[in-house]
Amino acid sequence: MQSAALKIESRSLPTVRPMAMLREMDDTELVNAFLSGEARGFDALVERYQTRLLNFVYRIVGDRERAEDLVQEVFIRVHRHLARFDRSKKFSTWIYTIASNLAKNELRNRSRNPLVLFTSMTKGWDDEERPLEFEDPTARPDDQFRKRHVKEMVDQSVALLPAHHREVFVLRELEGRSYEEIAEITHCNLGTVKSRLNRARNSFAELIEPSLR
Repeated sequence: MQSAALKIESRSLPTVRPMAMLREMDDTELVNAFLSGEARGFDALVERYQTRLLNFVYRIVGDRERAEDLVQEVFIRVHRHLARFDRSKKFSTWIYTIASNLAKNELRNRSRNPLVLFTSMTKGWDDEERPLEFEDPTARPDDQFRKRHVKEMVDQSVALLPAHHREVFVLRELEGRSYEEIAEITHCNLGTVKSRLNRARNSFAELIEPSLR
């Protein structure tokens, strides 16, 4: 009787998988693992999104320490409400929505315009392109120096973009989010997203152009 009870109890224990295996799982699988009692499923989600969200929020609020606090708050809210998350939706959209809302609230509470850093620029603005990249590991040292110089000019220009334009600009051009995701994250319709993005691209091009002469 005692051994049978032990067998029943052992079946109820949550699965404990190595972190390397968890890293291979997609977001939905990690959410399911965590909600099934595997605490490290949430750790894997944090590891996957922490740097991405920090970069995203930092570019919106322009203060790294404050961005770190906000990202910590993002994960607190995710942990608290994950059981209510609609698993038919994309987890990435949900967590970016939380981060976006916190970043926008931060801007509303400020009396100054935030500085925002952007990592690169492109001439083409092709909607089918991947997110903008700054560092190219195959580039020569002189190319890397040139790109860092361009980044400094970009930093000074992008800070002048209005906050609502900057948000869609970063989400699309840097984070590679689809128009549909951006609409959901920003609570705007697709037409508004595309209009804001087009204006943001044009404004950015005008702002950066004098520095490139």
